Amino acid sequence: MFRVVRTLGLAFGLLAAVIAAQAPEFAQQYTQRLGGALDELRRSIASLDADARATGRSRDEALALLRTNPDAFIARRGESARADVERLKRLEAQKLALDTAASPLGRLTVMARDPDMDIARAAYRDYQPAVPTTADGLVAGLLGFLAAWGGWRVTSDVGRHLARRRRRARPQTTPV
Repeated sequence: MFRVVRTLGLAFGLLAAVIAAQAPEFAQQYTQRLGGALDELRRSIASLDADARATGRSRDEALALLRTNPDAFIARRGESARADVERLKRLEAQKLALDTAASPLGRLTVMARDPDMDIARAAYRDYQPAVPTTADGLVAGLLGFLAAWGGWRVTSDVGRHLARRRRRARPQTTPV
């Protein structure tokens, strides 16, 4: 029986290693989508800035003018433009943090700390699993294996220990 439990623990560890090794690939695909979102936001905001300059206004003045317009459609477009400016700032900060991550798995930490959910959902929807050939992928796979296999070993050892204690605690019945 112990052999079966050990084999299941090894299989569970290997499965966790394969799954964990996908995390750096997902982070890489997330980063690519982040770059695309930044490019599009910059283009959109550059257009807003050009229109503001052409009419002798700053970006903030143009946004205020749009947002306070009595026409509901124009006011909503102004609010959307303001939200785009704020999102651009957030995404640029995240991109900088991703680019300057110091540890091999640092990008995963940065991404997990404050992901842009629209980008994360899009990356997940189109995610393509990959064989880990980078140091990040191999380290993540090893950590996943060790966590799952170690957890399995601890759980199975505790279970075996408790079963032994129960057997010893049972009173022995003697035939009459």
